[in-house]
Formats: sequence, C-alpha cells, structure tokens
Amino acid sequence: MRWRVGRGAIYVVAGAFAFSIMTSFVKIAGQRLPSQEVVAARAVVSLVLSWLLVRRQGISPWGTHRRLLFMRGFLGYLALSCVFHSVAVMPLADATVIQYLYPLFTAVLATMFLGERPTLRIAVAGVASIAGIALVAKPSFLFGVLPSAPSALDVLIAVAGAFLTALAYVGVKRLTEVEHPLVIVFYFPLVTLPATLPALVHSAVMPRGVEWLVLIGVGVATQAGQVWFTRGLQYETATTATALTYMQVVFATIWGSLFFGEIPDSRTIFGAILVVSGAFLLGVTRRRA
Repeated sequence: MRWRVGRGAIYVVAGAFAFSIMTSFVKIAGQRLPSQEVVAARAVVSLVLSWLLVRRQGISPWGTHRRLLFMRGFLGYLALSCVFHSVAVMPLADATVIQYLYPLFTAVLATMFLGERPTLRIAVAGVASIAGIALVAKPSFLFGVLPSAPSALDVLIAVAGAFLTALAYVGVKRLTEVEHPLVIVFYFPLVTLPATLPALVHSAVMPRGVEWLVLIGVGVATQAGQVWFTRGLQYETATTATALTYMQVVFATIWGSLFFGEIPDSRTIFGAILVVSGAFLLGVTRRRA
C-alpha cells in the first residue's frame, strides 16, 4: 500500500492558500469599510478577471444552464456576505474554523443530491471536525462564559455562511459536469455585484490610500482561489474536495498570529489540530502499489 496525493487535492490546497490571503485582506479592509463594500470590490475585480479568462479561452461566458448558474451565484453571494462579516468582527482563525463546518454540510447535501455515499472515514473526520470547531467557538453551554469566546450572533452568522457555502459548492460540483469551470466562476461576481448595490447606496464609504490596493488584493486572491478550487472539484468528490480546504484554517492561524496579534489559546490550537486531522483523513487517497 502507498499514499498518493492527487491532482485535485493539489488544486484545492492551493485554493485554500489563496482564500486565506483573501481573508487577511478582508480583515484589514473591514477595520473601516462596510463588509458589503468589500464584497462588491471583490466582485468587481473577479468579474473583470473572469471575463478576460473566458475570452482568452475562446468560450462563451453565458453557459447553457443559466438558471442553475444564477442560483449558484446568488448562494455564493449570500455565503460570501456571511463570511466577510465574520472575518471582520472575529479573530481570523476563529472565523475561518467556524465557517469550515461546510464540508460536513456538503457531505449531507452531496449524499442527498449528488448520489455520493457516506463512509466511515467521512464520519470519523466529521466527528473530529465538529469537536475541533466546538473548541474554537467555545459555546457557553459547554465552557461557560469566556472572554475569548465569540458572540452567539457572530457564530450563527458564520454557521449560516458555512451552510450556504455548502449549497453553493454542491451546485458547483453538479455544474462542473456540464459547464466550463471558468463559466461557473464568472457567474459568481456577475450575480454578486448587483446584489450588493442596495447596501452600497445606503452605507458606502470611500476607500483611502492603501485600502484601494487591499480591495484589489481581495478580488485577485479570491479569483485564484475560485479557479483552483473549481478545477479541484473536477478531480475530487464534493465531500473530499471541500474537506481539503480545511488547510485554510492553518494558514489563517498563521496570518492571524503574524499580522493581527491574534495568538490562539490552547483550546483553539487543539481544535485546529482536530480539524486539520479530519481534512488529512479525507484528503489523502490510498492506492495499491
């Protein structure tokens, strides 16, 4: 027996790294700018890059299953809004870990809609991940009231983002069977940008100085993450691919410690270890020699 990391796993881990860079930029921008403005900026950059990529490939950007593409784009917008809010108001590692409940939601949804069969390995990884996220969230009914614990509302928003992310990614997995990955990526900002307009009209704040570069960085990093993750879904099951993105937890913990002074406590560290262990269990495939 030997272990082998597949092409899809490499794509997904690269996407997780790009997404961790994106959340760091979101954290910086969210110190002054409304989260919906950051979502809109991300959409503008991604829309331009996506358009250039599909034109370079010589394919139609509009696809053939437009209703499903629009639905995936809207679910992605809702998920992104929840995630950006959580990243702005919570420690980076905490927001990332809580949001990464979505592989568990994906496993259930993939069983219901994609015909993927649950396995014992997925169940064990799921238990480890839930335990890890509980240690990071530190709910009061388990640990009492702790000063380092995120608020209940912020946790609920992060969990909502996780569920919406799972719905969006199940849609991505289904669409990769019939649409080009770049078309799927293109529809995300195409739907997201107009969806942010009401919030922008109500509470827009003009970016200043380096904030412009940070907002561009959000869009570029997200674009890279979307493309790599979508390509990863071509080679992996929806459950395994989304579980591999748990590596973003490791990256987020590093960036939070280095750049935001967010030193995780022992519970958070142990919880992150459990989460990453679950990702490793699901992400590395065993092949016969």
